[in-house]
Amino acid sequence: MVFKACIFDLDGVIVDTAAHHFVAWSRLAEELGVPFSHEDNEQLKGVSRVDSLEYLLNKGGLMLDPATKLKLMYRKNAHYLELARNTEPADALPGVRSLLIELRSQGIKVALGSSSKNATMILERLDLLEAFDTLVDGNHITLSKPDPEVFLMGAKALGIHPAECLVFEDAQAGIDAALAGGFPVVGIGQVSELSRAKVVIPGFSNYKWSDVLRELEA
Repeated sequence: MVFKACIFDLDGVIVDTAAHHFVAWSRLAEELGVPFSHEDNEQLKGVSRVDSLEYLLNKGGLMLDPATKLKLMYRKNAHYLELARNTEPADALPGVRSLLIELRSQGIKVALGSSSKNATMILERLDLLEAFDTLVDGNHITLSKPDPEVFLMGAKALGIHPAECLVFEDAQAGIDAALAGGFPVVGIGQVSELSRAKVVIPGFSNYKWSDVLRELEA
């Protein structure tokens, strides 16, 4: 199996900012009087800020006008940025940096495909921005995962057919998006949670590119 490019999700794949998102959504939920648990936070993995807010409002039975929703999204993002600004290079998930370097050394193009609108800032904090040939994030897309738009835009920017781009995702919504776009996909996490991925690995700490390819060919 020959791949000309890899497309990485950000949260849970490159860096784990789930804790920051949980705190940010928890603060907003508390302001709204809506209970918010770690299980709720799991439901928001790979989901856009707009759809995440709708989830929270639906849970609380709240109906708000568009202007108020926009203010709430800005407030949540402010909570998140307050925490995310402390991100540093050491926060990159184990094995990610070496894999990105290996891919570039082999001439394999690398893209980011994330719903986050803060991807550039996070990658700068991680000192990984230069490792990517192109970035597609929440500032570029109109449809969130499981729609494949973010990955299709990444493949188009790289000039490579989806079948030749391997996607790395940690959320079922992202895996569904990749599959809908015709991309092969590797799940990062637990098999029980990412059953539709062709291959699931726990992370990159013990994986080189050759190891990933071996898993795919097994």
